[in-house]
Amino acid sequence: MTVRRALMAAMLLASGSAIAAPNPPAPADAFSTAHPALWPAAHSPAAITTPATERRITRMIAAMTLEQKVGQMIQADISAITPEDLARYPLGSILAGGNSGPWGDERADAAKWAKLVRAFRAASAKAGAGIPMLFGIDAVHGHSNLPSATIFPHNIGLGAAHDPALIRRIGEVTAIEVAASGIDWTFAPTLAVPQDLRWGRSYEGYAADPALVASYAKAMTIGLQGPLIPGKPLAADRVAATAKHYLADGGTDGGKDQGDALISERELVARHAQGYPPAINAGALTVMASFSSWNGAKNHGNQSLLTDVLKGRMGFQGLVVGDWNGHGQIPGCTVTDCAKTFTAGLDLAMAPNSWKGLYEATVREAKDGTIPMARIDDAVRRILRVKAKLGLLGANPVDRGNPSVVGADAHLAVAREAAAKSLVLLKNNGSVLPLKPGAKVLITGPGADSMAMQAGGWTITWQGTDTTAADFPKGQTIGRAIAAAIKDAGGSAAISADGSFANRPDVAVVVYGEQPYAEFQGDMPNIAFRAQAGEKDLLAKLKAQGIKVVSVFLSGRPMFVGTELNASDAFVAAWLPGTQGQGVADVLVAGKAGKPARGFTGKLPFPWPADAVSPVKTPLFPTGYGLTYASKSMVGTVNEDPHVDLVASASEGVYIALGKVPSPWHLSLDPGIAERPVDIGAQEDARQYSWAEPGAIGIDGPPVDLMRQLDEEFALKLEGRLDAAAGPIAVTMAGATLKVTPSAGALTLRIPLRCFKDAGADFKSVGTPLRIAGDKGLVLSLRGASIEGVGETIPCPAR
Repeated sequence: MTVRRALMAAMLLASGSAIAAPNPPAPADAFSTAHPALWPAAHSPAAITTPATERRITRMIAAMTLEQKVGQMIQADISAITPEDLARYPLGSILAGGNSGPWGDERADAAKWAKLVRAFRAASAKAGAGIPMLFGIDAVHGHSNLPSATIFPHNIGLGAAHDPALIRRIGEVTAIEVAASGIDWTFAPTLAVPQDLRWGRSYEGYAADPALVASYAKAMTIGLQGPLIPGKPLAADRVAATAKHYLADGGTDGGKDQGDALISERELVARHAQGYPPAINAGALTVMASFSSWNGAKNHGNQSLLTDVLKGRMGFQGLVVGDWNGHGQIPGCTVTDCAKTFTAGLDLAMAPNSWKGLYEATVREAKDGTIPMARIDDAVRRILRVKAKLGLLGANPVDRGNPSVVGADAHLAVAREAAAKSLVLLKNNGSVLPLKPGAKVLITGPGADSMAMQAGGWTITWQGTDTTAADFPKGQTIGRAIAAAIKDAGGSAAISADGSFANRPDVAVVVYGEQPYAEFQGDMPNIAFRAQAGEKDLLAKLKAQGIKVVSVFLSGRPMFVGTELNASDAFVAAWLPGTQGQGVADVLVAGKAGKPARGFTGKLPFPWPADAVSPVKTPLFPTGYGLTYASKSMVGTVNEDPHVDLVASASEGVYIALGKVPSPWHLSLDPGIAERPVDIGAQEDARQYSWAEPGAIGIDGPPVDLMRQLDEEFALKLEGRLDAAAGPIAVTMAGATLKVTPSAGALTLRIPLRCFKDAGADFKSVGTPLRIAGDKGLVLSLRGASIEGVGETIPCPAR
């Protein structure tokens, strides 16, 4: 028995699972085969499968060609397909990924989105079997791809609110605005139950409590779709929901995105499956398979989970959709050829840029019997059920598209309420909060006037890094909202980027935290907050001057912030509250009568860590903790030792962090290149390299696979300072070299990975991710080198 399988056997026995350790060794899939009898029963409402609907679908299937059937099972991204393509390729579904917009416009308004949907729908009605297509989008905290839309707190903040009725109202508003742009399907809600906060998608989970997730699953599904009624389609202002990501995306080993949940079946059921029965019973029309694995088996290819449990034991009658090229991760598959995912039970493959090859391969495998015709007919039936319930199959299909309701005042009021209810008060020594009427307040910190930081990832673009206040003219940044409330209460407020002030304030509100990220770009080696240059100094400087300090901490997860807590008189976990900063001000600022519009009601949905070790063992503040204005407890000095190596490698994509090369990477210098520490934003936060003769510096280490980052259109980012130029600089990645000629001074350079690929780079096994070569006289200071997701089109430099 291998060490891995021996460990699994011990784990299963220790958990009390019904599965015994194999003796002799069992097949490799013994630990990833589900036993349906151990799972909760559920069933989709009969309103999805009425006799009339089923008879109609049977007639439609009988009239379809094989090619038309297969087309229904393939989904393409709008960046890689045009309406004209449908004349030859009768695809049944289109999506708009996080960085895709109508005709390349990521900031298109609702009317332009509706125009795109109608163009594809008209083309699909003329092609093939004449069946209108589904159009899906990631509206995960409101219609978050759309400027001027209503943007809610991310799910972790909603979990802190502990309010299922609010969740249903949020679902209703989201559906109205998604439908207003012509779209009929959102990839939400996320029903993950994150266990390791190093996971970059932790903020997409509501809570660590499966019971709360289950209650929210029902509420959000009904909010998005409305109650299902037999014989009637969803209302024109409601959209199809997606229960995702099935299964245990929040339970992977080490919190690694798209990783492996090495857990027993009993734990899989008890902790990670509880949100699905309520969603299915409430009528969720779709379920999305997870990128992740369970005990070594990719969920996109696990028949026991997709078919035996989901469609069998849980009685799910809708369609199962894949995630972004997730089928290509199944052993033996590629993104353009994967019969295994369909035979396992996937009905609709998300093949954003691989759709053409996958369509052709699937047609071929259907003809030769690799994929049984009964499985194809079942997949098509499930897809047509969803289209029928959306009102797309009748003589007069439901037409969604009323742009005027986007960002309605009533919708924004719900977002403001949600932001207020999401806040958790961790510390309030001396009752510095609420801010008193007439107070003189300094508002500072990198998040004080940053719409990107408070909205987080999945906002306008996938990573959310370039979101601005201009994208949401009816929103307000936290700093500006607090300043307005202070002035309304008779006080004075000044917003200062660097914390400087002309008149000494009574109190300083410092808004800071994580920069935006999404998915695996947010994976961390530990849960220590890494302050930007000057952030910790700012808190300490204000505290040393005897100024009361209020920290408003923006993050997608609880983090180790010992130093920051000790430097703060009050500390608010604000999560990622969305665009309505007024909701934060409603709680933090007292009006003229001496009371705030709302008090603190939020409670921690996850434990708050006492150090940077993850998973959290002994929390500083437990799940359910949260002070109110009536609380009298004082928080004493807390631990400031992270108990981990903070320079450990953040991921396979971080090569230099604060000037240092993290493990497992190591630095090599050619003769004639000198290295010394220098200051850029903080003491010795960079390394300066001086070329006395031509040569190169290199980052080497164990080979890593960067194909996922290439597919997700990541870029190499170099940040630091060009102290002295000496002609072009040659940047090599994965064996391909490009030349750049940056200007002297502050340096922020981004080069898309596709540019290196076009120059011959091989990202499947990268042992030297970075090499920088220059001529005599070059002086370059590097603070950071990494690969990251970008939300814009960046041109390639010369080769």
